Amino acid sequence: MTATLTPSPEQEHEPVTRGRRIPVTRACRFELVKLVSQWRIRLLVLACWIVPALFVAGVSRQSTLPVDTLFGRWMHASGWAGPLVMLGFAGTWALPLLTSVVAGDVFASEDRLGTWRQLLVAVRSPRRIFVAKVAASLTVLLLLVAGLAVSSTAGGLLAVGNQPLVGLDGHLLAPSDAAVQVLFSWICVLAPTLALAALGFLGSVTLGRSPMGLLVPVLVSLAMAVAQMLPLPVAVRVALPSYAFISWNGLFTSPQQLAPLLIGIAVSLVWAAAATALAYVLFVRREFTNLSHDGSGRRAITVGVLPLVGVAAVSFAVVAATTSATSSGIQQDKVQRSVATAFAHLYRMQTDELHRPAVTEAQLKATAACSKGHVQDSAEGPGNDWRCVVSWHLPGVQTTGQAIYQLDVTSDGRFVADGDGPKEVNGYFLLRTPDGDAPNPMWQFDGNVDLLGTTSKG
Repeated sequence: MTATLTPSPEQEHEPVTRGRRIPVTRACRFELVKLVSQWRIRLLVLACWIVPALFVAGVSRQSTLPVDTLFGRWMHASGWAGPLVMLGFAGTWALPLLTSVVAGDVFASEDRLGTWRQLLVAVRSPRRIFVAKVAASLTVLLLLVAGLAVSSTAGGLLAVGNQPLVGLDGHLLAPSDAAVQVLFSWICVLAPTLALAALGFLGSVTLGRSPMGLLVPVLVSLAMAVAQMLPLPVAVRVALPSYAFISWNGLFTSPQQLAPLLIGIAVSLVWAAAATALAYVLFVRREFTNLSHDGSGRRAITVGVLPLVGVAAVSFAVVAATTSATSSGIQQDKVQRSVATAFAHLYRMQTDELHRPAVTEAQLKATAACSKGHVQDSAEGPGNDWRCVVSWHLPGVQTTGQAIYQLDVTSDGRFVADGDGPKEVNGYFLLRTPDGDAPNPMWQFDGNVDLLGTTSKG
């Protein structure tokens, strides 16, 4: 005797329920849980929220400071210098590595595990899968960047305190102003981080299970870092996404040098949009039934590399056409203005620390005459052979004061001025401050040349 089973109302509607696509929010939560459940992601999150605080606090307590790093020489004086030192390190090393681990493997991991078909059965939409993976990866990256910023700031404030910060032109930023600029600096580097993450998505989609997809953000970041050290025209240098990792230092001058920073952010966002769009097109057109998919080197070049080369070329052309900067952007009059401005601010600081009669920058009327090597007029370009003679006047004193500085100017416009006499002005000696003994602020100082700034005439 054969029994006939009549389906219940719930069973009649079951195939319809199974056929529905799950919402994007659920897919995002699922991908986020998958990422956070990986031991290496948990380890990175833990490291980003703990290690920077320990590093900054430890270095701030040392007798020697990383003076070759931007704001490193001020880590004894202000707790706000620590997160900026960490920001310089993160832009060069930490953020490219983090984007490789998170974004460069988010698609390739499914190829290695062979789980694309199961994922498609569950989500039923390649487009939703792409959006969910990208959103989950960017959420984790934001958590990692926030950890680096918050942890390094906490370490600096706990170890040194909420003290004023000396800017790149020698002017003193109040703690509240320094806090705002530090926050903006970390926000600005999110744009080039997005560009590296998008390149990671593109490499992960294009190269499949190949380990080269994981290395794309690191290799691209390394290539751009090398390009920044080469004597390239300023239009080429500024039009690279990596320049946004450098140009945040323009926030710490007065007036602020915002043009290179805004261009760097805009270029980074264009690269991020272009690379993400390419990755999306390749992903939704992929044949998921091929379990042996290993990517294609030819497709990586034609669909991945060539369009981005075109984006770079257009960026160079637009920057060159919309800015007046030529060659290296480092001209004699720019260097002279930067050195004279920083000297005047630091002279006023030294005067206050020595308890001498107050003097203003307007009263000093500081000027600088700089030369490069044997070139006295129209000197330009980076190098460690710059020499500047700074002149100034004190109220009621007829004699003109002069001090000599040797400059090392890098290709990105940053310079280090080393005092070369007279000793009582820019030599090395300790000054007693309310926070303890500190080196003479005019002995060595950092500065920044605005590469896109205009040159004075006459």
